[in-house]
Parts: sequence; structure tokens; C-alpha cells
Amino acid sequence: MRNRSALRSFPAVLFSLMSCAAWAQSFPTKPVRVVVPFPPGGGADMVARVLAPSMSEQLGQQIVIENRPGGSGIIGMELAARAAPDGHTVVIGITGTLAINPSMFAKLPYDPIASFAPISLAAVGPNVLVVHPSLPVRSIKELILLAKQRPESLSYASSGTGGAPHLAGELFKYMAKVDIVHVPYKGAAPATIDVLGGHVPMMFAGLGAALPHIKVDKLRALGVAAPRRSSELPQVPAIAEHLPGFSAETWFGVLAPRGAAPEVVSRLNSAIHSAASREDVKKQLLSGGYEVVINTPQQFAELIRADIKKWAMVISTAGIKAE
Repeated sequence: MRNRSALRSFPAVLFSLMSCAAWAQSFPTKPVRVVVPFPPGGGADMVARVLAPSMSEQLGQQIVIENRPGGSGIIGMELAARAAPDGHTVVIGITGTLAINPSMFAKLPYDPIASFAPISLAAVGPNVLVVHPSLPVRSIKELILLAKQRPESLSYASSGTGGAPHLAGELFKYMAKVDIVHVPYKGAAPATIDVLGGHVPMMFAGLGAALPHIKVDKLRALGVAAPRRSSELPQVPAIAEHLPGFSAETWFGVLAPRGAAPEVVSRLNSAIHSAASREDVKKQLLSGGYEVVINTPQQFAELIRADIKKWAMVISTAGIKAE
């Protein structure tokens, strides 16, 4: 009886699977909305807009960029999490919204793991540790030695409490076992101005923003906050060369709402990879200080989980609270 029952149900199961496969093959059936949880002009917005034309060609549908800024990216992430899981709405997720926010906010209206289906990483924005030329150090080793000789006498600027540059500084302090005072600003621009003026001796800055100042010797780059050197600053070592395992990159990836069909996720992953593999796309992103890095949905999910744990440790150790 059990075998006959299974046989009777087999056609229905097969039909369902074939229907899902056929629907996935026809995806997308309308424009794909890309939610950017930050204002126009920022890194997430740039990544979305650079990828969009090629992705549109691959998918055969228009890509519509929708900026939904506010609340450290929370508003846009919640919007995407609540969207229909049919693949026609995706979101640009970054280190802050997916790996840092869970430890900075007691209650989030989305879960970085449970609310989304990761599709692919798209780009990373290397941060670089820069110092004012008046600071008598020319390497990470010399900076650590100076900081140990003068505990609490050195300080570093950041774009604000809980942001990626702040956490990069706290990770550096933790791994180097030094005590450097954090000076938060309301944005990267005023922080950079004060470091350029020598009012604060150092900061972690986005490579794209810092590069023009490095090239004219207004800032000195000591190390890239990534596992490897940057092609834009090949002469500057990765901090990981002195502190093994150090990494404080800002990454950008694409996610769908939870429940998106695997076939749809695969189609979107292929479109992102095709777009990111184009030389013109790579050059446009590199001009903004971003490097193309793509992976599988599984690898992206593993990165999110790993960074949630890492930044939770840093935030807890440093006693950081959202302002």
C-alpha cells in the first residue's frame, strides 16, 4: 500500500518540480529592483550602478536601483527582507548591515542569516591605515612600538562610533595589544580633514578616498587592512603581514529575500559574475577604490557568519554602544 501511495504521489511531485524549473528558466518576468540601503553616491550605490547595465543585459530585464537610506542601513534591509521572495527584489548588503548591526543594535527588524538568501559577493573596499607625515613612524612595526612606549598618548579618528573604520581601529588595538584613543567624527570628511591637518595623527580610511592624499604625501600609508596587498598600492604591505589574520575590509554583496528558489539564486549569481568579470566594470569599480570579488552563495553565507562572530568579539571587547 505504501509503495502504491508513493507511486500515486510521484507525478504530482514531478509536475511541481518541473513547474518550478520552468518558472526559474523564465525568470525574470519583470524589472529587477535593487534596494540600496544608503544614499546615492556612496560605495553600495556605486557598486549597484556599475553592475546594473551588464546584469540587465544578462537577465533581459531592466535593473531599477532604489535607494532607501536611514538607520545605519536598517530601513532598506527591512524593506528587502519583507519583499516577495521571487527574485525580483534584491538588496546590496555590506559589512555594516549584515555583520556589524547585529551586535550594535539590540533589536533588528531583520536577521542577517535567516531573512536573506545570499547570492554573491560583488566587491570589497580595502581600508588603509594612514598617518599624518609628522608622526615619526613608517611601518606597522614602528607604530606598534611607539604606541607601546606612549600608551594612551596616540589617537585615531573615525567616521563615527560603530562604523567600519572605528571597528578596524579597535581590531588593530586588540591584535597589536596597544592602547590608542578613539576620536569619533560625524562622517569621514571631517575626520579626514583633521588627520590632514595633524590634529589627530591617524585613521583607517577607505582606499579610494585616501589615495589622492597618499599620492601627494599629505598622508602616509602604513598598511592595507586586507589579507593581501592592494593593486593600487602594491608597495604598501598588508597589515596581515605583521599581524597575521588581520582583515577589516568593507565588502558588498547581493542578497534576495529568504525563500528565493535555488534556480533563481543561481541565475542571479551567474548574472553578477558575468557583469563583474567585464574589464570595464572592474575599471569603474577600481576607480572608486573597490576591487571585484565574487563567490558562490554558500561562500558568501560563510563570510557573513564569520564576520558576525569577528565583529561581535571586537564590539564586546571594546564595549562599543550605538549612539
